This record gives sequence, structure tokens and C-alpha cells, in this order.
Amino acid sequence: MNVLVINCGSSSLKFQLINSDTEAVLAKGLCERIGIDGRLTYQPEGGAKEVSELAMPTHTEAIQFVINALTNEATGVVKSLDEINAVGHRVVHGGEKFTSSVVVTEEVKAGIEECNDLAPLHNPANLIGIRTCEELMPGKPQVAVFDTAFHQTMPAKAFMYGLPHAYYEKYKVRRYGFHGTSHSFVSKRAIDVAGLDPKNSKVIVCHLGNGASISAVKNGKCVDTSMGLTPLEGLIMGTRSGDLDAAVVQYIANKEGKDVNEVINILNKKSGVLGISGVSSDFRDVQKAQKEGNKRADIAIQAFVYRVAKYIGSYVAAMNGVDAIVFTAGVGENDDYLREKFCEGLEELGIKLDKEKNAVALARKGVDSAVISTDDSRVKIFMIATNEELVIVEDTLAIMNGTYNPDHLKMDYSFAK
Repeated sequence: MNVLVINCGSSSLKFQLINSDTEAVLAKGLCERIGIDGRLTYQPEGGAKEVSELAMPTHTEAIQFVINALTNEATGVVKSLDEINAVGHRVVHGGEKFTSSVVVTEEVKAGIEECNDLAPLHNPANLIGIRTCEELMPGKPQVAVFDTAFHQTMPAKAFMYGLPHAYYEKYKVRRYGFHGTSHSFVSKRAIDVAGLDPKNSKVIVCHLGNGASISAVKNGKCVDTSMGLTPLEGLIMGTRSGDLDAAVVQYIANKEGKDVNEVINILNKKSGVLGISGVSSDFRDVQKAQKEGNKRADIAIQAFVYRVAKYIGSYVAAMNGVDAIVFTAGVGENDDYLREKFCEGLEELGIKLDKEKNAVALARKGVDSAVISTDDSRVKIFMIATNEELVIVEDTLAIMNGTYNPDHLKMDYSFAK
């Protein structure tokens, strides 16, 4: 069975066509600059990457170009839409309404729309992707997989903010967490490769990319995570500030003559390691500047490392121990220098990194997963490459086959035997 995985943004659209039987990525690509001019990057399995400048005034044209590329006689991977069995959509925010993956219905679309205020940059775009696929691929099952769903097992003591309870009752202001599909995949893989008992395990997942979050997973269920109502809370990130005193917003607004929305935009898009360093939001650029003696770049990297280590330590306390720590996503999978820095000073917690193992455990060099702790480390440390698309495919397939279980711990995932 072939499943088309769609990740629809406001001006971009990522896609992969995956065969669920072999888990092979038949084709993948990206539509960029939707609503501006338009560019399609397309790569079939084993083939060369193709880049085409194509007019994409709306997402309808973008998805039509994706369909055209997939069915193209010369470089396509399927003969027609008949060979695409379903579409799985990444949806950023499901609020408290969606705690598992679901078939898209009119009621589901209305529920996603109700969450627009919680993710104004993402949910409307996710809905556009769903509606466009319904229009261009009528009759194809559409499944929504939510970034927030995995974290909905958090207890109230972890997700409730210290605000008047009326704001939770009226507006559902609380911690939700994000990157849930990645945290789900990686925590399950860690339990599997570490040989842990899923019902008696404590895992900390560090999803570290330009956007970054950490989760505490106890007995297979998320009990805490660093992102909050929005992806702004938590770690210092590429352009996001992460944790800060809420009064900073008012202070900057008063000093700069800006409104709240303008300040929040700064915290989301001009802060983090970019804001501290003044160099870039790309950790590679900031590290290069650090090595060249740029003091602000050095502070940015140190602050990022410190925040990650502090969260790891706090989650060890939250779970009263830890069996495994996992690094994943762009930085987590490919930056051995930063992984080493994250673990420095954690030896008293039984966390010991093996520098030689760490240096060769790089996803960009084809490593899928690796143990990077010393043989005598009480806590196993792993690098595990995330695969959010595979989770979306397997949830979509299970829903279509009638074998899906809303309790993800009872799902028979291929990557968590």
C-alpha cells in the first residue's frame, strides 16, 4: 500500500510517498514559495533531484504539481492516482480534542479549525492541505496525525500553568507540547534497542533541531515536555527565545513602543541563538563563529547547551531516575560536538558519554541508531534518527485496516518490536 505523507505549511509543502509494505520512500520533495512564485523539488527513489520553477499561486496548484511529478511517465513512481491508497497529514495542534490519529471528516476539520487560535501559523495551513487533497484526490482516505497527541498523557501537575483556572476552563491555556510524532517514534525505538521493559522504563528524548524540545517518557507515556501552549516555550532554539520571564514582553513593548504581537514575533523569529549571537539561526554557522573567537556566538552555544543539560537533569528528577537518553533531529543526530557538551557534568547522574562512539554516530553518514555511552555508564545514551513520516504511514494504514488503537502503547508498530 502506498501512502502520501503531506506536511503543509503556509507557503511550503513537504511530501513523501511511502510504500507501507517495504517502508521504502518511493519519492520525496518540497514545494516552496507558494503564493509568491513557486518552486518544486522532486526526487524519486534512486533518481536525481529535479528542481522546477512553477507558478503556485495557491496550494491547489502545488499539490497538483506533486501529483503530476509522482505520475510522470519519465520520472514518476506510480502510473496513476489509483496506486496512491491514502493520504496522511501532519497537523500541528489538536488541543485537548484530539489525543490520537483520526480519519478526516467534516467534524474533524471543524475541530482542527477550533484549534487555529492555538497554532495560527500552522493549523490553517494544515487544513488547506487537507481540503486541497480532498478536492484533487476525491475518495482517497485522509488521516490527520497530531503533533500534540503524544503529550496528552501528561498529568495536570505537569501541564497546568500557575494562572487563574478560569483561563484553562475558558480558553484551554495549558502546556501541550510539540514534535510529538518524533518523540513517540524515538522513545519507542529507544525502548526497543535498549531492551527495556516498556511498562517499566524511563526515557528522555532530546529532539534538537532549529526547533527543539525535550520530553520525559515514563513507561512509554509522556509525563512532561519542554514546549508549552505554543512551540515558543522551553529550550533556546534557532530563532525562538525559549523560557523567559513573562514580564519581558511588557518591558520590551514599553521600551520599544511595540504591541504584544510585535514582541511575540521577535521572540519567535529573531531570538534564540540568532538573537544572542547576531550570526545565524543555523547552529553550524554559530559554532564556526564560536571557533573564530566570536564571544556572542560562544555565549549562544553555551546557553543552548546549558538549557538542554538543565532540562535533562530536571526530567531525571521528575521521573526519579532515567534508563536511557536519546538525541535526535538535525542537531541531535549530526552534531557530535554538541552531544558531548550536553553530557558534560552529568556524570554524577550516571550519564557517561563515550567520545569515540559519539564521534562516528552521525545520521548524515548513514547511521540510523547507535549507543554512544560508555560500557560502564548506568544510563544508556543513544543517537536515534527520527522518522515521523513512518509513524504517519503506520497510523494511516492501521486506521484504514481497522487495527488502529488510540492507546499508542497497544499499537503494533514495526519500529518497536
